[in-house]
Amino acid sequence: MRERYQAVLLTMREQQASLGPLSEAISTFLKVTESYWPGLFQCYDVADLPRTNNELEQCFGSVRYGERRASGRRGAIAALVVRGPVRVLTALALRRQCFLPRALYLHDPEAWYTLREQLTFRREARRQQLRFRKDPAAYLAILEEILLKTSLPP
Repeated sequence: MRERYQAVLLTMREQQASLGPLSEAISTFLKVTESYWPGLFQCYDVADLPRTNNELEQCFGSVRYGERRASGRRGAIAALVVRGPVRVLTALALRRQCFLPRALYLHDPEAWYTLREQLTFRREARRQQLRFRKDPAAYLAILEEILLKTSLPP
């Protein structure tokens, strides 16, 4: 597929000068295609990756639908925002296959620790946002105090 598409792009590039007013459109098309090139064919390299945006949106939509059914909420669910990568992957994986206990064995502890750090960072950011919304003046006063302590010499 990649080779065939490159052949089409080469033909467009060769005939660009003879197309007159469409020449600029071809130039823009080639430039945009080049910027998307690194991720353009990943659906062929990665097994079970949806081929189109519509298929990918259906995957995410089904996860949102399941979250709405489970929580009863219509809007965005905070847990999906904070723990999105884990929850989305889990929901999609569970839909595809049934896991046995041996599949839960931790194969890469470093990746797991990295993921846990990312989730902790997101949870803390979310908590800070809540503290700011409840009392902005107090939150900013605490930040100012911390900033003054770190910037002033003892």
